[in-house]
Amino acid sequence: MAEEIKETKAMLNASVAPENFDWDAFEGGEVYGGANREEIRAAYDKTLSKIVANEVVEGEVTSINKREVVVTIGGKSEGVIPAPEFRYNPELAVGDKVEVYVESAEDKKGQLVLSHKKARALKSWDRVNEAFNNDEIVKGFVKTRTKGGMIVDVFGIEAFLPGSQIDIKPIRDYDSYVNQTIDFKIVKINQEFRNVVVSHKALLEAEQEAKRAELIGKLEKGQILEGEVKNITNYGVFVDLGGVDGLIHITDLSWGRINHPEDVVSIEQKIKVVVLDFNEQQKRIALGLKQLTPHPWDNLDPDLKVGDKVKGKVILLADYGAFIEIEPGVEGLVHVSEMSWSPRLHNAQEFLKVGDEVEAQILSIDRDARKMSLGIKQLTSNPWENIRSKYPVGSTHKAVVRNITNFGVFAELEDGVEGLVHISDLSWNKIKHPSEVVAIGDSIDVQILDFDEANHKLSLGHKQLLPNPWDEIEAKYPVGSTVEGTIASVTDKGANITLEGDAEGFAFTREIVKEDGKTAVAGETLPFKVVELRRSTRRILLSHLRTYQEIKEKAAAVESDNTKKAVKKINSNLEKTTLGDIDALAALKEKLERGE
Repeated sequence: MAEEIKETKAMLNASVAPENFDWDAFEGGEVYGGANREEIRAAYDKTLSKIVANEVVEGEVTSINKREVVVTIGGKSEGVIPAPEFRYNPELAVGDKVEVYVESAEDKKGQLVLSHKKARALKSWDRVNEAFNNDEIVKGFVKTRTKGGMIVDVFGIEAFLPGSQIDIKPIRDYDSYVNQTIDFKIVKINQEFRNVVVSHKALLEAEQEAKRAELIGKLEKGQILEGEVKNITNYGVFVDLGGVDGLIHITDLSWGRINHPEDVVSIEQKIKVVVLDFNEQQKRIALGLKQLTPHPWDNLDPDLKVGDKVKGKVILLADYGAFIEIEPGVEGLVHVSEMSWSPRLHNAQEFLKVGDEVEAQILSIDRDARKMSLGIKQLTSNPWENIRSKYPVGSTHKAVVRNITNFGVFAELEDGVEGLVHISDLSWNKIKHPSEVVAIGDSIDVQILDFDEANHKLSLGHKQLLPNPWDEIEAKYPVGSTVEGTIASVTDKGANITLEGDAEGFAFTREIVKEDGKTAVAGETLPFKVVELRRSTRRILLSHLRTYQEIKEKAAAVESDNTKKAVKKINSNLEKTTLGDIDALAALKEKLERGE
């Protein structure tokens, strides 16, 4: 083509000099320069490519401005295409080859209508599939934001970019990507509905993986690196080491205890870290921050010893004790048994809370194992040292009820000194539960009954300081006396009987048989004889039977005694009677023996 254009120019140059050119003759169609005008036109037409409408051809960019792009396809004139059709390709430059769709061929006025957008649309689906099959990286123009992601122009097709596939890190501002041209990878195509899904994250991950492999290949344990805090979680901090992430576990952030990693670092902070470990297969890198500073135990006062007093802050509470930080990174444990002399303390939360400033005594220290045990109660005098002299057996004191159980009451005499009032020593009356007599917080009088110094235990009594109602019962209801009582209830074994003054007695079943032979029932009021008083069990045994049975037995005994006396008198008089009186006396004796 270039050679034909050159020959035509030579033909024209050879015909006539420019200054002698006859424009009137040329416009009238006359022969020019010895050559026929048609021959010249034919020679010129050879320089032009054949243009066919409704076809996609390749053109060359000849000029670019903000509004339009001029493209030549070898015709008499160039086509003008709106610049927005090339916004997906901001790197477009003069001389670039582009595909265009010929909407209309050149007419006599030399006008040519081209469209780059239509050319892309005709071949876009083939290109998308080709890029997907070849795992190519494509450029896409982010057109707009939509629900769940973005709409991207790829080869003239609208593809979907999910929000999760925009970047490796979470995206806060989606709008910042609109009107941007970005590299993508086609990750999914639905041939039936012609849906395309693209990902920018996949490219970043591939790039990051390459960097990770390169970095891990150069890593060494103990190596110090600089990175930027990328993400903070409850369990640690992710640090960007230059495209590759490493994790600082919360335990490797500080020698001291911390509640959350945010207490130590912040997002986008530049920090130096040491490589603790790495796994080439799993691509994991473990980092440390505290390891860049000396361990606080190494700087602990070497003169600190057992028995010394230290001050610190409660940083952690457990049921079994409290951890006291005496210096950042140096902790000691106060076991719950070392917090107070009181045997009632079973939970550390009852005595301390996190943040408390306390003073304690060192009970043991192991610098090699970096462990220390502390005690708080040791800073106060032991109330059990002179317990017998202060609380001798038999002495009476005031105590406060601190706890109530099924078997008794724990009463505190002073801080650290408390004893048990057994349920049997709480009241002279029979009770089912100590709460019937006292409540927590009540102040009661107690008597010291016994000691267990080794185990710091006291046996206390409360009823011993109260009048014993049994003394009054013994005086009021002596054995053998007859009292009136009402049968409250009847059981298989006998009856419970209420006496005067709310005293209670018991009669076995055989003892509540009435004179008419019937057994008494609940609600009946009858006379009862006191049979026995059992002081050990505080029980009064009664009998209704004996109230009438003894009377009968006594009358029978009197009658029998009178009979014996009469017989004896008769026998003594027989010796003095005459034979004539014998028959009369015999008849009398017989009558007396029959009881007539």
